[in-house]
Amino acid sequence: ILPEGADASAMTRSVPMEKALDDCLVAFGMNGEALRPEQGYPVRLVVPGWEGNMWVKWLRRIEVGDEPWHHREETSKYTDLLDDGRARRFTWQMDAKSVITSPSPQAPMTHGPGPTVLTGIAWSGRGTIPRVDVTLDGGINWREARMDGPSLDKSMHRFYLDFVWDGKPLLLQSRAHDSSGYVQPTKEALRKVRGVNSIYHNNGIQTWYVSEEGGVENVEVS
Repeated sequence: ILPEGADASAMTRSVPMEKALDDCLVAFGMNGEALRPEQGYPVRLVVPGWEGNMWVKWLRRIEVGDEPWHHREETSKYTDLLDDGRARRFTWQMDAKSVITSPSPQAPMTHGPGPTVLTGIAWSGRGTIPRVDVTLDGGINWREARMDGPSLDKSMHRFYLDFVWDGKPLLLQSRAHDSSGYVQPTKEALRKVRGVNSIYHNNGIQTWYVSEEGGVENVEVS
């Protein structure tokens, strides 16, 4: 199917019929109220477990066909150019991803050295999140995080790690495992598979640098 949005760019994406007939929804409300304009009012597409660019807002029509349409965004933005000259197209599912939300640039460690609770969220479009690992030293040593109850299919899941901060700099990373056996990769490993232009399909491990003063910055560890 080809859902088309009524926004100025007429956002369109090719969605396989198998997925459309499985768990896709045309949604008109959320949390007991009508969709708001910024959410895609009056109706939008919901494609569970798949990338947000498939969730076409301000839906005005759905076309049915027998092959992909290769529309503008599908070719100019969501196509990954590989080193061997080939192109990787139609990447739909959200692979396992996690991010530490505290500490983070928006939530610095202002309390100083001492007991600390690290927290974050993880998700996967391929199933549940049974495990998340966390490192405080940039990947040298990993510890299994504490999960907040059972994980639901294709849903965000919160994790925690309790540790005592000694006031020295930290390199924080999280690594999600999903129920399909997929493990969230490093950005370096991701580039080998998806090329260096895959900015739209990035589920690589994120690194936060925590300074001695408790400030947090986004850095990349290779």
